[in-house]
Amino acid sequence: MIVIHHNPACGTSRNVLNIIIDAGYQPIIIDYQQQGWTKAQLLALFAAANLTPKTALRVSKSPAKQLGLLAEDVSDETILEAMLAYPILVNRPIVCSSKGVKLCRPSEIVLSLLNNWPPGPYYKEDGQPILDHNGKLISS
Repeated sequence: MIVIHHNPACGTSRNVLNIIIDAGYQPIIIDYQQQGWTKAQLLALFAAANLTPKTALRVSKSPAKQLGLLAEDVSDETILEAMLAYPILVNRPIVCSSKGVKLCRPSEIVLSLLNNWPPGPYYKEDGQPILDHNGKLISS
């Protein structure tokens, strides 16, 4: 089973979802902006992915700066409460599989969570190659 916390408006999130599907999986897709988060859910995801609210905070294309969340002295609790009010503040996509939980930025990180990979060649959302014609990972 694979679960992806997905934002359909995000190119990286769409690419990660495509990698999962093209690898032959039928993931459970959670549109977290539609459903929102619970505090317990975020804390569990962050613990499993070895993240903190600060390291999971999306700073670009989000209201983080306007909300004053980028200052060094802002607590994780303050950031977490803001993430509950503004789901877009959580960086994405977060993918859960039997191999673990990870924030999949850049998109090729998702490969470490999959037993099967899509056939190559495969490309990132910006056109950079991820997998060659033989399905081997291309190192950056």
